[in-house]
Amino acid sequence: MFDNARNVVKSLTEIGMSLLALAIIASLLVGPANMAFLGDVVGNITNLVSTLGKAGLAGLISLGVVLWLIDKR
Repeated sequence: MFDNARNVVKSLTEIGMSLLALAIIASLLVGPANMAFLGDVVGNITNLVSTLGKAGLAGLISLGVVLWLIDKR
């Protein structure tokens, strides 16, 4: 049962990462103003990186944890 749940979460994460990549590419191609459904994906990522950069060591640790979680999948 836990393996099935883990597989579902892993599959949903992979779909989410694929959709994120698609949204980034589409936003760069057509611009954020034309992305009514997806919004300003590139701007949101830029704001996230800026926020983590301003947080100093805590931001660096948070970024490391997020990257570890992404790599773990």
